[in-house]
Amino acid sequence: MTENPTYKKKDFISDQEVRWCPGCGDYAILSSVQLAMTKIGKKKEDMVFVSGIGCSSRFPYYMNTYGMHTIHGRAPAFATAIKATNPNLEVWQITGDGDGLSIGGNHLIHVIRRNVNINIILFNNEIYGLTKGQYSPTSEPGLNTKSSPFGSIDRSFNPASLALGAGSTFYARTIDTDPKHMTDTFVEASKHQGTSFIEVFQNCVIFNDKVHDAQTNRATRDDHTVRLENGKPLIFGKEKDKGIRIVDNKPEVVLLADVKEEELFIHDETNPISAQILASMKGELPVPLGVLRKVSDVVYDQQLNDQIKAVKESKGEGDMTALLNSGDTWIVE
Repeated sequence: MTENPTYKKKDFISDQEVRWCPGCGDYAILSSVQLAMTKIGKKKEDMVFVSGIGCSSRFPYYMNTYGMHTIHGRAPAFATAIKATNPNLEVWQITGDGDGLSIGGNHLIHVIRRNVNINIILFNNEIYGLTKGQYSPTSEPGLNTKSSPFGSIDRSFNPASLALGAGSTFYARTIDTDPKHMTDTFVEASKHQGTSFIEVFQNCVIFNDKVHDAQTNRATRDDHTVRLENGKPLIFGKEKDKGIRIVDNKPEVVLLADVKEEELFIHDETNPISAQILASMKGELPVPLGVLRKVSDVVYDQQLNDQIKAVKESKGEGDMTALLNSGDTWIVE
């Protein structure tokens, strides 16, 4: 195996039968990840996929790499330990809006806060799929499900705002109907040093079909999404005739015929205020797709290993037996 291996997508397809519902958006995400892995320049034996519980969490079985199918919501703890133990590994965490934002919410915000050098893909279909259609933390208020037959009264999480509030150094959003955009986003995330968090709008054909229809339907998608390019103005629409400008710290849609291009909102990946504005855009505003936030900061696993190395150099390797027998000890008979 060379230092820069050359792979084809088929090299990352495992021998396991893929068991998602026909038409599920997970298939497209899996395919895009497998293609992305051919572009990042890592050996297969140095790649690890870690998941919790949910439809998305079957993912490690379908990747011809190392992987761990762990427990509900706790994948960030496993991923952190794997990366800290072997910093050379390319670690990807696969989660869903239920696994990641409900029972795993506390683990998720802290792996982002620590800025561990892993990549997290959150499949957001705004529903619990594996357990058959209960509302999730990202479900819209009023949604009728088996656990909210009269409509959910919960306010929904915005994964982007949550990640940015936890100090995310890389946050991106992509969509399951655009394989190229997904692949490019995953490759960009892999390059980042620190926690890369990627939210994927994903469709559950059984329990929440067409939840992202405005952003995926050919007839409406161009008017309901805006593709982000760092340093460039936000322009969108089927005819590229609309833009976003900021008035009183709020984004609004304008026609390009009515404004000068320099009046438009210029995307800056390093600006935290810009990222928060983009994260809040929904409803009548187009949903931003691409990298909302990308900055450099200290990386947890690098700091941890540097600290361990420094302590060993100053105090020696240590002796576990001596440590256990130090201080106050007693014998139980």
